[in-house]
This record gives sequence, C-alpha cells and structure tokens, in this order.
Amino acid sequence: MAYSLFRSEEMTLAQLFLQSDSAYSCVRELGEIGKVQFRDLNPDVSAFQRKFVNEVRRCDEMDRKLKFLTNELEKANIEPRPAGNIGAPDPQELIDLESKFEVLEAEVKEINTNKETLKRNRLDLIELQQILVKAQIFFQEAEQYSNLRAPPTGFEVGAEERGLLDEGPDPATQGSQTKFMFVAGVIAQERLASFERVLWRACRGNVYMRQAAIEVPLEDPTTGTLVYKVVFVLFFQGDALRTRVRKICEGFRATLYQCPETAPERQDMATAVNNRLIDLDTVLNTTQEHSRTQLQEIAQEIDIWQQKVTKVKAIYHTMNMFNLDMAQHCLVAECWCPVEDLDQIQGALMRGTERSGSTVPSILNRMHTRDSPPTYFKTNKFTKGFQNIVDAYGIASYQEVNPALYTIITFPFLFAVMFGDAGHGLIMALFALSLVIFEKKLEKSVGEMFGTIFHGRYIILLMGLFSIYTGTIYNDIFSKSVNLFGSHWNLSYVSNGDPCCFSTDCTRVYDNEATGVTTVPPEAQIFQDPYPIGLDPIWQVAENKLLFTNSYKMKMSITLGVFQMTFGVILGIFNYVHFKDYISIFSEFIPQMLFLLCIFGWLVVLMFIKWIVAYSPIFTAPSLLITLINMFLQFGQSPVVKDDCTDVTANDPCLSDNQYSVFSSSVEAANGQKFFQIILVIVAVACVPWMLLTKPIYKMIKQKRALKNNYSRHIETGSDSETGDTDTDMVKHHDDDDQPNKQSGDEGEEHTETSELFVHQAIHTIEYCLGTISNTASYLRLWALSLAHAELSEVLWTMVLQIGLRGITGFFILDGIVLVPLFAGWAVLTVGILLVMEGLSAFLHGLRLHWVEFQSKFYAGAGYKFAPFSFEAILSGEEDSG
Repeated sequence: MAYSLFRSEEMTLAQLFLQSDSAYSCVRELGEIGKVQFRDLNPDVSAFQRKFVNEVRRCDEMDRKLKFLTNELEKANIEPRPAGNIGAPDPQELIDLESKFEVLEAEVKEINTNKETLKRNRLDLIELQQILVKAQIFFQEAEQYSNLRAPPTGFEVGAEERGLLDEGPDPATQGSQTKFMFVAGVIAQERLASFERVLWRACRGNVYMRQAAIEVPLEDPTTGTLVYKVVFVLFFQGDALRTRVRKICEGFRATLYQCPETAPERQDMATAVNNRLIDLDTVLNTTQEHSRTQLQEIAQEIDIWQQKVTKVKAIYHTMNMFNLDMAQHCLVAECWCPVEDLDQIQGALMRGTERSGSTVPSILNRMHTRDSPPTYFKTNKFTKGFQNIVDAYGIASYQEVNPALYTIITFPFLFAVMFGDAGHGLIMALFALSLVIFEKKLEKSVGEMFGTIFHGRYIILLMGLFSIYTGTIYNDIFSKSVNLFGSHWNLSYVSNGDPCCFSTDCTRVYDNEATGVTTVPPEAQIFQDPYPIGLDPIWQVAENKLLFTNSYKMKMSITLGVFQMTFGVILGIFNYVHFKDYISIFSEFIPQMLFLLCIFGWLVVLMFIKWIVAYSPIFTAPSLLITLINMFLQFGQSPVVKDDCTDVTANDPCLSDNQYSVFSSSVEAANGQKFFQIILVIVAVACVPWMLLTKPIYKMIKQKRALKNNYSRHIETGSDSETGDTDTDMVKHHDDDDQPNKQSGDEGEEHTETSELFVHQAIHTIEYCLGTISNTASYLRLWALSLAHAELSEVLWTMVLQIGLRGITGFFILDGIVLVPLFAGWAVLTVGILLVMEGLSAFLHGLRLHWVEFQSKFYAGAGYKFAPFSFEAILSGEEDSG
C-alpha cells in the first residue's frame, strides 16, 4: 500500500473486442470489478444517434416510474427495505420489469385518483355539514332577536316609535312584505377580508353577510395541506344581485352549497349528510389501507429494482461509447486499466462470455499510445482522506511522486504545532475516536454537513493525537503547566551589584508565588539539567515567559519550514530519475538545494548554535535576523564582542582562565564565520544564473544537433534516390530551390522555441528564488497561530474559570453553585472558539503550507483522476450513470 501511495499505479490502454451477443454480459462483469475506464470512441456522434439510445430511453422511463413510486412511499412515510448488492439483470428480464412497473404505476395512480375523489367528496360533505350547523345558529339568533324586538301584548306602537326601534331590516325575519334571497358557502380564511370588501363595493352595501369560522382546519385533497375556512351566508334582494354575488364567489374560489330555508329541512339534510359521512369514511379507510398495503409490498423490492435499472442504464450508456465493427459483428472498445489488474479483467471477460452462452471469446489487446494515462491510487478508508487533501490542490500527474504519503504525518503534525494544547488535543482525539468506533452505524445516517467531518475522522484523530504530543512539549494543558518532575532551575542564588555584570540584561525577575521576587544574574549556575520532557514548568510563572516562548516557537517554525521545503526539493529528484529527466537534476535540483541551504539552511545552523552555546555578557548572543541581513549587505559580517569588552586581557579580574580561553576562541570563531558566510553568499548568488541558463542552453544545443542530423540524413536519402529520369531531376531541382526557404523557416521556429525556453526558465527561476524567501517567512504562521491559541486559552481560563475556582462569595456552597455556570460557559467557549474556530483556522493554514510551500517544490498536479466504470461508485453517487 505504501508504494501505491508513493507513485500512481502503472496504467495501460487496452482494446477490447466483444461479440455482440456477449458484450452486455462482459460490460456487466467489468462494472462489478470496477477496474476499467472506457474512452468514448464516438465523441462527434450525438447522444440521440447512438446504437443503444432506445435501451437508454427505456431505462430512463423505468427510472421515472421508480421515482414516482419512491415519492409515494415518502408521502406515506414508509421506509424502503435496503437491499444488498444486486447483480444487473439479463436483457430479457428488462421486459418483465417494464411491464411490472407500468402495472404498478397504473394501480397506484388509480388508487390515488380514487382517494382524491373520496377526500374531495368528504370535504364537500364536511363543508355542507358546517354550513347547515352555522346557518341554523344564524337563523335561531335572528328569531331570538326578532322576539326581543316585538312589542308587549296590548301595546300598540306607532309608526314613529317603530322607526326608532328598527335599526335596519333583518333579512331572516322579513315577512311576506319583502322576500329576501340568500346563498351559503365556504371560503378560505385568508381571502375573507378581500371578499367582504369587494362585496361591499360591488353591491353598494345592499348585501347582508353573516360569517363563522370553522374551528378545525380542513385538508386539501389535492395538495394535502391544512386550510382554515369560514362559513358565510349572504342575504340580498333581486336576481341582479344574486347573479353579481355568484360571480364574486366564483372569482374568490368560494364554494356555494344549497341550504334549505326552513329549520326542519335543514335538520333532515344534516342527518343525511352525517350518514353519508359515516359511509364515506368507511370506504376511505378501506381504500387507504389497501393503498398502504400495496406500498408496503413495493417498499420491500423497490431498492432491488432501483439497483437493477441503474446498472442496466449504466451498461447501455457505456456500450454507446463503443464502435460497431460490421465485418466482424463485434463491438470495439478502448479503456484504461491498471497493469496489475489485467488478470482480473481477463477473468471478468471470460465470466461474461460464459454467462452469455457465446462460443467466441472476448479479446483484450494492450495498445501503445502517447496519451497521458489517468492517475490511480489505491486507497483505503484511512488514507482516502489524506489523498483528498492532495487532490483538492490538483490531481497528480501520471507516475508523479504523491505527497499524500507524507501528508499523513506532516499535515497533522504542522496542525498540532499551531494547536499545541494537550487538553484540547485530547478532546479532539476522543471525538474522532468515537466516530471511528461507531463508523458503521454513523455512515448510514450522515448528512451533508456532518458527512464532511465524518469522512475526515482519521485526519481529526491524528490531529488530536499530535496536538497531545506538542501540548506535552509545550507543557500546556488548558493553558496551564503540569509540574510532574519538579523545576530544574535553582532560584536560591541571589546577587545584587555584581561588579562583573557588564549589562543591564544580567538580571531576570520571576514572579514566583512561593518565593516572591528573585533577582538572578545569568552567569550564576541556576540551571541544573534539562527537564525530562517539554518545557520547565517554571516558565509558567516567569516574567519573561512570553519573550522566551516567542523566541522558541519562532525559531522552531523556521526550522520546521526549512526541513519540509528541503524535503520537498529532495522529492523532486525521484521525479527526475523516474522520467529520465537527468538534465533537471543538474540544472534545477542541485542549484535549488544549494540556494536553499546556503541561506536558510545556514540560518537553521545558527539557530542550533545559539541554542547550544552558552553566551556571556562579553560575547553576546547575536541577532539572527541582523546576521542574515549582514550576510548580503556587509558580505558575511558576523557578530563580534561588545565595544566595551575589546580591551579584555588574560589578567582581567572578572574572567577566570577558563572564561578567557572561551572568550578568545569565540573571537576566532567569529572571524572564521565571516569568511564562511562570504562563500555561502557567493554560492547562493551563483545558483541564480545556474538555474536560469543551464537548461535552456542545453536544450538549444540538443535541438541544433537534432536539426543537423535530420538535415544530413535528408541529404543522404536524396543522393541515394538520384536517377536519370528528367521528371525526377526537375522535382529534385525544385526541392533544392525550396530547401533554403524550409531551412529559414526551421530557424525561425527554432528561435521561437528557444526564446520560449528562456522565458519559461526565467519565470521558474524567479518564482523559486522569491518563493524560497516568502515561503520561509510563511512558516512563521506556525508561531503566530500557536501564540494566538495559547494566549486565547489563557484569557478564557483567567477571565472565566479562574474566577469561579478562586471563589466569589467566600462561602463554599455558594461558590460551588456559582462555579457550575462559569464552568459551563468556559466549556462552551473552549469548544466553540478554541476547538472549532481555532481548529478550523489551523487546518486551513496547514493546507496552505502543504499546497504552496511544500508541494510547489516537486508537485505539478497536472493529471486527471482515474474514473473507472464501477457499479459501486454509481450507486453511491460518486459517478454519474449517464
């Protein structure tokens, strides 16, 4: 597996000769193994003019019917029974499937039509029932109101008094003097206000309206949505108003019903409607049970049918890419396949031929081509995520070195450098570990959002584990240090006013809560031996903690960056050797390596020297940035002793004999460093024209030699073919006349190609030289994000959780109660900000470092992915079936 990730699988272009009667079975077997990528041999032929277009259309129609049945299952909330891997059916079985789907579709549609009709009738009966109930209430209220307005017995009301009592005509109580008409109906509640307004304006206030809302929402039989409706009764006079009212009701899609005028008739109709509703509910329940039973039977097999139709459609879509050899009565196909799997492919062809009953075997021939093969890496569920990270930048060129093999380690490690906290890493690792343990249960229910996290579970697991490691090295667990082995610094030595202190930097102040403020001269023996693992916990309470950790992480970031970029340049030599591009080893690899090491490799060496050497107040620790700048501006200027220490002699009372010897050797080493840095600068500068000119000059000389050899061969061939024929001499003489023009044309083409070589190489050289500097500086993001993560974690601890731990009220029980919400807030902020947001930020910066700084040194990413014809990929949605 490691080799397959280091370089893509060896691919070959194969030509298949499939007999017409066995082609379907052979393609079916090839789809099951998923090791063949077919080429379209009919790119200029329309999809509607290919041989198997009718079969594809039949599959499309069956697919449409299956989608209709699937939608019906979703409406009924019935889950289809999942099926295993079902083989593609034979062509004869396709006819049976077509007829079966047609019958099922017709039956389901008929049942749906009947259900809709029954539901519509039921809705009409419910609305009529509500109208009869509400209308009865309206008329009863009107009669009660009329009785209240009637005068007492024996009391006679004059016309004037009657006019004062009547507030208006009551349509429901009009006698024989005036005949009022009325219509009753139901309207949607959202259209009621507009309906009333239009009635008032169109009828000029001559319509009296009573309304009452239906308390229970009614189901629309067409859409299945619940709608709130209102019962209304309109009273008016005259046929003209009746016509106008009916048109308005039709415009607002109000449903009108016949309502009897007398109470006994309304009571009889209500009884009949109730009986009809009971009968209709019985029929509707029976229909729904029958429909659900049929859908449950369909749910048992619909996944099987879907797999069969999808595979058949994919087979015919693939066969449309073949050529038809009319003379041999066979189909000709071309495909890319791994050389390692040729035996498996041959076995699939043999099984397909035997299954079809054909006596003529299928033939597979390997073809030689100059076309670039697709890139194919064999991955598993662990390595697939890392390969996707590389593929997101660009698919590797064929047989190019694959960065994914090294990304498995380098990506989570660089992430952990920026995310260095053992506590946060533990939470992340436990979360990813739970996804790994329950992956079989979760992979069936992952959604689009959670699917991205689930598929990267192994990446997250390694990021968490590496974060635990770097957090241990930083001695940082939720922004706090752990003192497991005791501090290895001795703070008992105290000195003030030492006459041998040459600098104000000779004192360090530590804010130690146990010992108070302590002043320590740097020349004192305060450092005993290294802490067993990670940083000494004393730095947690040191005043210069931030200064020390910044310096440490900044140097570490540059060191890691130079190592990774150097490794990327080294990987380039594997590409040069594999593709036999030996000139690039001399013209690119060697100068690139020298340029990188002479500048930034030397910077890393200076970092280690500064870490190892114990500097004194006389010979101060140099500034690495100033040293690097002086290498170019002052030709290797190295740090020297301080100005006030140039008169130091062997008899100096502040120096022992051993210290003076160290001082003398340091001065000699500084002078030697200056000479060495001059050589490094010269070599680095010389690498620029080396990269710029070597390769174009070599190719130019090679082209001229090839042109000269071709011309000599052409002259020799022309001399050997001389004859006495006059016509031949004329043709030869004509060719000789044209030869100078051809030669001048070749020179122009050669000049153009040569200039393109120089331009291309100049761009490549400038990009590498400037990129080396910018890429090295880009690795400082490791330090920046690590600093930001540590400081933000410390702020959350100090400003949130530490307040609760120290206590606010002074009472143990109350402080415990207050600590609960403070801890919850700290936990939420830690997960939301430090783990999610900071983790995403570190992830993206890690991608940038791998894509730009690392992969640009050796990785072209100009290939295209191997997309085999695979039923598994088609059913999972990774590949379109056509």
